[in-house]
Order: sequence, then structure tokens, then C-alpha cells
Amino acid sequence: MNAETQQRILGAVDAGFEAQLAITSDFVAIPSTRGAEGPCQDMIGDLLRERGYEVDDWHINVDDLKDLRGFGPIEHDFSKARSVVGTYRPQTNGGKSLILQGHCDVVPAGPLELWDTPPFSPVIKDGKMFGRGACDMKSGTIAALSALDAIKAAGLKPTARIHFQSVIEEESTGVGALSTLQRGYRADACFIPEPTGGKMVRSQVGVIWFRLRVKGHPTHVAFAGSGANAIMAAYHLIQSLQKLEVEWNERAKADRHFKTLNHPINFNPGIIKGGDWASSVPAWCDVDCRIAVLPGWSIADHQKEIMACVAAAARNHRFLANNPPEIEWSGFLSEGYELTDAAAPEAAFGKAFNSVYGGEVEDLVFTALTDTRFYGLNHGIPSLCFGASGGEMHGFNEFVDLDSLRKTTKAMALFIADWCGVEKG
Repeated sequence: MNAETQQRILGAVDAGFEAQLAITSDFVAIPSTRGAEGPCQDMIGDLLRERGYEVDDWHINVDDLKDLRGFGPIEHDFSKARSVVGTYRPQTNGGKSLILQGHCDVVPAGPLELWDTPPFSPVIKDGKMFGRGACDMKSGTIAALSALDAIKAAGLKPTARIHFQSVIEEESTGVGALSTLQRGYRADACFIPEPTGGKMVRSQVGVIWFRLRVKGHPTHVAFAGSGANAIMAAYHLIQSLQKLEVEWNERAKADRHFKTLNHPINFNPGIIKGGDWASSVPAWCDVDCRIAVLPGWSIADHQKEIMACVAAAARNHRFLANNPPEIEWSGFLSEGYELTDAAAPEAAFGKAFNSVYGGEVEDLVFTALTDTRFYGLNHGIPSLCFGASGGEMHGFNEFVDLDSLRKTTKAMALFIADWCGVEKG
């Protein structure tokens, strides 16, 4: 790709950036929390049809996925769950095929009064777009679509097959991405524009979700000593799991990538429910938890360690010793992923990065997870993850930095043009 072609593509990104932000704002305005992603998928399907892509829009059948590597259990109503894939087929086959993927699900906004502006009424100020999902990762999804638009606006068209995928469940199980692979979509590489602060994810954690179900013995609080408080018993188990977190972080010091980080394994009791009455000793408590694992760590083996840790803590508790807690696997059962055997797509992206940012792209050792794992681990598809800068993901006043978003879009457009090849449109 010569310098003149590069400049035409970069200029097309700039010319279309206001339109890109308008689409992004409309996308962020849809409250696509778990189970409510349908309107976002409708929007993506419409955008793809407008651009002439073949659109595959299907309901996800969990039974088709449950025996596949990386499947996480689904507990909510999944009858309306859908994946959407738009396929571009070239007139001339001259490049390498590509999957562009983004997730449209977002985490709950939390108490609305703690946001400066409503989470699903996007606001642009001080060079940032604020809103739930603006950073993680709706701006990235639309940036990928806008990168394709820029190539067309530059008078060019790709010479390789491209699958543009919009998935759900990235924040909880990953079965949306898994469904696209079960459906048969493959390519020579995958690119996911998650917000990475302009760095390339080199290695990322996996995640296990589990629920502690703790029993107690209810009594009137006036006679609390004769009962057993399930909430306090749950706290006893949490303290033991915090010790397991310490052990796993010690183990992480042997990992070639994560040894550079101080505390890569994070355990989080994220949801707690329990009891029925303030003046009754609670008879039950459920705690939903998350803990990370590193690439190469067996999910099954670390599930056993969690169970052993909880069982040992229960044996040292007056009530739980004879009333052991239950563990339910409630979502992610996801392995970590290290980017390997990806020299060709990395080289193509490295050229694109240098043209936009200057220099070489920096590696990121990521203490969260992305959908890249499914493409790489399940089918050997090298899966790059790179995106814009932002902040407050999963928190209040989430935002994406617009200058970084523009640069990300430019880098993606040049990467697509190089990897897939282009010809005159």
C-alpha cells in the first residue's frame, strides 16, 4: 500500500469522524444490559444491511454450545439471545480474511444519582464521550465499522472476506463469541477493538465465576447466640478465599508475562444477598464471586482448589462443619489466553500503528479477559486486541477519549487495507 493510498484512507477517517460519533452516541444510548441486548443487535443488523453486507442474525441455542471449550453456564432467560454477523465477500480474492468483533452487552449502571450525567444519554465534553458502554466497548465496535466505511470512502474495496460480528455475553460467559465459531465463522485473523489504551494485549487472564450458597440457623435476634448467622458464615468463607488469592498471586510470579505485575490475580465477592428480616438471625446467604486464572492454568484444577478451600474453611466453622456450603458455577469458566503464532497479523498491524502513532506498539499484560481466547484457543485463529483509551469502565461516568478513538479507527483502517488487500472500488 503506497503513501497516497494511506493518506486517502486516513483522510476518509477524519472526514467521517463526526458521523462515526453520531452513530456511536446512538449505540451507547441503548441500555443493552444482560438479557436486553436485542435493540443493539437490531441496530447493528440495520447498519450492516445498509452497507450491503450479508447479514446472519440468529437466536443462540445453548444446547449447541454447552459441550464446547470455554462454555460458561447460563442462568437467566436466554430465549431472546442473538448473535449478528455481517459478511463482506470480495469480487477479487487477493488478501487474507478477517473477523472484526465487538460485544454490545454492558454491565449495569448502578445507582443513577452517582453519575454526573445519565448513563444512557451520551454526552460529549472535554474531548470525551461519557456513557455506559462508551468505552467498553461500543465505541470500538463502531470504530471498526467506520474503518470499513473509510476504506470505501477512499474509493477502495477489500480483496478478502470479512466477517463483522456483534456478540453478547462478553461480560459474563462469552457464549456470544462462542456461538459465532459454532456457527462456522472462521478467518485468517481476528481483531477485537476493546479499550486497551493504545496497547496490544499480549497475555490476558481467564476468569471463574462461582456462587457460595451458605446456610444458617434462624432465631430471634434476642437469642442470637443460639442461632447461626449465614451472612457472618459467608464472611468466614470469603476470608479463606482471600488467602487463596494470595497463594495464586505467589504462583503467578513464575509466569513469563504476569511476573511483571504486582497483583494480577484478583478475587472479588461482587454480589451478596441474604436474610429475610433485620431482627432475625439470617438463615441463608448467597455470594457471587469472581477470581482470575492465568494462561495455561487448568479451569478444572482451579475449580477443585476453590472447592477444597471452601470445604477446609467450613470444617473450621462451628455451624458450617455440619452444614457445608454449596458452590455453584455461575458464569465464566474461561481460560487465559496468550497471543502466539501471530507474526503475520502483528506485522501488518505494526505497520498501521507506526503510520498513525509513530514507533512500535507496546504490549499489554491484561488483568481482565476478552473474547480473543475463543478464536485463539479453540481454533488457532490469531486474535489481536487493541483499542482506544478511556476510563471508569464498570464504574460511574465511564468515558472514551475521542482523540484516541480517532487514532484507533485510523490504525484499524490501515490494518484492514494491508491485511485484506484493497483494489479500486
